[in-house]
Amino acid sequence: MPPGKYGMQEEWEKEGDQGIVMDFLLPTGIFLKFPVSRNDTIKSIKKMVWKNARSEALFSALGDPDAYVFTCINQTAEREELEEESRRICDVRPFMCVLRLVAREGDRVEKLTNTQISLLIGKGLHEFEAQKNHEVNEFRTKMRTFCEEKAQERQMLHWQQWMEYSFPCDLEPCCSLPVCASAKSKNSKIFINVKFEASDESFMLQQDPQDFPVALMKSALKKKATVFRSVRQEPEDYTLQVNGTWEFIYGKHPMCQFKYIFSCLRNGQNPHLTMVHHSTISKYQEEQGRMCSQAYKSRSLSRPPPLPLKKQNTSSLWSINEPFYIHLLQGSRVNADEGMKLVVQAGLFHGSELLCKVVTSSEVTVCSEPLWDQKLEFDINVADLPRMSRLCFALYAVIEKAKKPRGTKKKNKKADCPIAWVNTMVFDYKDQLKTGEFLLSTWPSVPDDKGDLLNPMGTVEKNPNVDSAAGLLIRFHNIRQHPLYYPPLDKISDVEKNGDAPFATKEEYMKLKEIMDNKNYTEFFEDEKELLWKLRAEVRNHYPESLSKLLLITKWNKREDVVQMVSLLRNWPDLPGIHALELLDYSFPDPTVRSFTIRCLRKLSDDELLQYLIQLVQVLKYESYLDCDLTTFLLERALSNRRIGHFLFWHLRSEIHVASVSLRFGLILEAYCRGNICHIKLLTKQPLPYPLPHRTEALGKMKALSDFVKSGSQKMTVDDLKLCIRQESYLEALSDLLSPLNPSIILAEICADKCRFMDSKMKPLWLLYKNPLAQGDMVGIIFKNGDDLRQDMLTLQMIQLMENLWKKEGLDLRMIPYACLSTGNKMGLIEVVKNSDTIANIQRNSSNSAATAAFNKDALLNWLKSKNPEEKLDKAIEEFTLSCAGYCVATYVLGIGDRHNDNIMIRETGQLFHIDFGHFLGNFKRKLGINRERVPFILTYDFVHVIQQGRTNNSEKFERFRGYCERAYKILCRNGTLFVNLFAMMKAAGLPELTSFKDIQYLKDSLALGKSEEEALKNFKVKFNEALRESWKTKVNWMMHSLAKDNRPVKNTAPREPEDQKLRILIYGEKREENTIKYFKLLMAFKDTQQMFTSDWPVCGT
Repeated sequence: MPPGKYGMQEEWEKEGDQGIVMDFLLPTGIFLKFPVSRNDTIKSIKKMVWKNARSEALFSALGDPDAYVFTCINQTAEREELEEESRRICDVRPFMCVLRLVAREGDRVEKLTNTQISLLIGKGLHEFEAQKNHEVNEFRTKMRTFCEEKAQERQMLHWQQWMEYSFPCDLEPCCSLPVCASAKSKNSKIFINVKFEASDESFMLQQDPQDFPVALMKSALKKKATVFRSVRQEPEDYTLQVNGTWEFIYGKHPMCQFKYIFSCLRNGQNPHLTMVHHSTISKYQEEQGRMCSQAYKSRSLSRPPPLPLKKQNTSSLWSINEPFYIHLLQGSRVNADEGMKLVVQAGLFHGSELLCKVVTSSEVTVCSEPLWDQKLEFDINVADLPRMSRLCFALYAVIEKAKKPRGTKKKNKKADCPIAWVNTMVFDYKDQLKTGEFLLSTWPSVPDDKGDLLNPMGTVEKNPNVDSAAGLLIRFHNIRQHPLYYPPLDKISDVEKNGDAPFATKEEYMKLKEIMDNKNYTEFFEDEKELLWKLRAEVRNHYPESLSKLLLITKWNKREDVVQMVSLLRNWPDLPGIHALELLDYSFPDPTVRSFTIRCLRKLSDDELLQYLIQLVQVLKYESYLDCDLTTFLLERALSNRRIGHFLFWHLRSEIHVASVSLRFGLILEAYCRGNICHIKLLTKQPLPYPLPHRTEALGKMKALSDFVKSGSQKMTVDDLKLCIRQESYLEALSDLLSPLNPSIILAEICADKCRFMDSKMKPLWLLYKNPLAQGDMVGIIFKNGDDLRQDMLTLQMIQLMENLWKKEGLDLRMIPYACLSTGNKMGLIEVVKNSDTIANIQRNSSNSAATAAFNKDALLNWLKSKNPEEKLDKAIEEFTLSCAGYCVATYVLGIGDRHNDNIMIRETGQLFHIDFGHFLGNFKRKLGINRERVPFILTYDFVHVIQQGRTNNSEKFERFRGYCERAYKILCRNGTLFVNLFAMMKAAGLPELTSFKDIQYLKDSLALGKSEEEALKNFKVKFNEALRESWKTKVNWMMHSLAKDNRPVKNTAPREPEDQKLRILIYGEKREENTIKYFKLLMAFKDTQQMFTSDWPVCGT
């Protein structure tokens, strides 16, 4: 074996069905050795062992095979019991080809469930037990009980209520008809194809799209009774299922509000539905009930009784009027250059607010284990410490002062070199002031970080990589003999709660109104803070939605103010859910504030909660303790709606590799799985990430395929990929799954012949599925390995939110917020938008030269004409106009960058849409220090050419387009605070272009926060005209991109590389004007060739 290579890693990575010789150690002491197929399951291998053992001694001593389980050493050097016997040996990937057979011990059902959960969440449950942490253990016990009780309650539901959990309705934000269908359908009915389950017969029924589903079911039953002369049945005993999916149409919603029906109406298709009897649904429910009850029964028999709580003497924290201090003892594993001095900085924070002056230690000489043994005293009394006080440390090195050289006037300053940071709470999870020694394992600082050394926004978890991370040993002193507790606020006397009623002048009330009305007001002068605090009751009574402003100016280092704020909050009117979201920011850590916030969020509908779920998962990172109201709230809603549960699982699972949240997210995932045993069975067949060596599921195979394609040893072809997919283990793993992008969609049968990989840096896999039971084309997904898709997810979420807001205002701009889901470390899935192509491809295919392709104003219109016969062309142009308006506004507001013509696509139906959102919030790409993108958004003349139907004098169409843009922009401005809050909540995600409030300033500016609607619209009109006037710069950028991508030879010349084609662009006379758009003649010429191209191009101004 080559040096540095151990185990069977390379063997398991090979493709095919080759045999592998394995060793088997039997409990009787017998040793067996024989070959097995890489694709054999553990169950089949066990049968082979029994077959081979028959001819060996002591076979009679072996009992029933089910009484034994295989064990192996896995790739993480841990002993693993192979309870899940349906897994293939190539997916188990033992470190060596040795399996040991041992007698089963303990509860098999419980162990099998634990194994499945460990595989699903990508973290062994034994890791939680190894923590030996009381907070972890109590949280696991409490959440498991809570989630299992929820699961048992769910199984008692009536079948219709159980449907609402398992198959929630997928609805449009409003119940209006599609614009294209409303004219036809206002006075007429739609045709719906309905069949009964277990029957091949179907009926074509006419129904008003505004009817409820029960009306359609009545018509279907009536038709069935007439045709087959059967007994009439009640429609209440049935539900409607979309053919070939797990999507159902039911409840008191107009049929046109269901996304499936809405889509059919818009596209001129007939919906295909199946009538399903309630007995079928009840059967599903009973099967899942049996699965759950088996697991819970097993646990209840082995659950020990709770230990009685011991009473102990305690003291109130508020009785201690002494300064708070800690002892900094020493460091460990510190790595810094010699000749430097080590310093520790410590600060007390409440959220983002510094409670008192920062304290700095003495300087010590650099060494691996520096010794300080120093008392750090803070300028705050113990009694004034707020409940969520956070102690933040920064370890940094200081370059010693050098002697000043002669002749230099510049003063030498000490340079700080940040090394590490770490945070810890002052109180433990039981409200007790910490005492004793704590070894804090630190997190590395960013070397070029120019900001503050302290990181109060960071996690309070210790770095789990204790062997390599620098450590700080500190001691919290035992101030009193008895433990000190933060007093429960419900026991505070009324005298402490209530201050005197203030008297305010008319001018003060006017000033208060001015502050409250300004949405952009986040920083206050001292006199404004005093005014807000003085009139806090007035804020509660008349401006309750400005609670965040009052919380920001509250003096959290002053016990009396904290008591009065908390008392005021108890009588604060509930806020709308979308306004309460901002209170989940790390600036508002007080437990009473967060409990109030969750109380407000309970009013969110399931669809609204799903819309903001990405942010709600991210702000879990701000929570200081495992057991918090937000965690309980999310688990409760996830266990009441499987769609929410599905996406909560994936949002948590995709970041399980992040060390700072791995413990918290892993524990929440375990709790969710405990409360949804039946969902485990679905998820185990779903695509799952592959960092652990024992995956059998589809995403593991996708990653293996991706790695195979990207391995650069030899050039891979699409045929090689197809051959690999056709292997039995791949076909089985990649077929019959629920799509992670949409749990209602069944990915039934992978079409190996139509799969391919894309010709881009990360070689994404393009996988196509067909479903014999579903109507329509195949379903496509893209698997991307190597890119962080979370920024794309966030951008598409915002586009979806914009579309919902527009639709609620009666404006349907035909957006395509395609599905995108991060599933692991730099990997994820993207929905394929069928029947579409990039603008770059359309332009290149319409031109003989890449240089002129970008300037061909007729290319898009001609392509649409080729895809849409005469009667459909007008509709396609209208679709283009609406969607172009939507994306102009969306990309401007979000500051989307890198908008070349390969990142903009068009569907054959006319809808334009943008893809690949690697840059946003105004972070535009630069080349050699030059900004490549110089327009607020993309509005080129070839877009205008399509909008004007190819007629230069069609200003009416263009003005209508402009009207769509302005109306869409005004709607977004009215909801500007929501977008700012959602982006602010994403700071915790660690996206490179969204780390601080400075990054969000672009959004505030683009939405004109704090300005009137008239001022905002005036500013947008300026940007609109600028985008149109400067569009020629976009085309030059597109041309350069096309030249870099296009390898075709220039016509009538020898083939050459694109970079050899030196292009000159000259602007010369013949200026003309049509419909306020001015044109210049563009001359393009290749150096060293006789080729020249001319083109009319619009440029406003002189």
